[in-house]
Amino acid sequence: MSFLDYFKSLKEPEHRLAWAVAIVADVLQIAAFPFFVEGAMSPADSLLDLIVAFVMIRLLGWHWALLPTVAAKLIPGADLFPTWTAAVWFVTGQQVKASSRDVEILPPGPAPDPRR
Repeated sequence: MSFLDYFKSLKEPEHRLAWAVAIVADVLQIAAFPFFVEGAMSPADSLLDLIVAFVMIRLLGWHWALLPTVAAKLIPGADLFPTWTAAVWFVTGQQVKASSRDVEILPPGPAPDPRR
């Protein structure tokens, strides 16, 4: 499955917006590396991560996959890995799989006649 197919399979606009926010945040942290080089001591890095964490929780709800992402941001150099994008992929991937497993449950029909 390509990324475009996966992105099209996201039905909810919150999921698509979460993807966009995560990609922009990770690209910004990687492309503007000199501004975020201090890792946990960088005020710009901390502010960006707090804003992104708040937006992700508002869009996706609380999910445990967001916690390691925030913790990884405390490690200098970890911003060179797209951790926000990986967390959103994990969260939305599980939600897409769960929605595709939804089975329609029909009400029971009349019981078959045992004499036939």
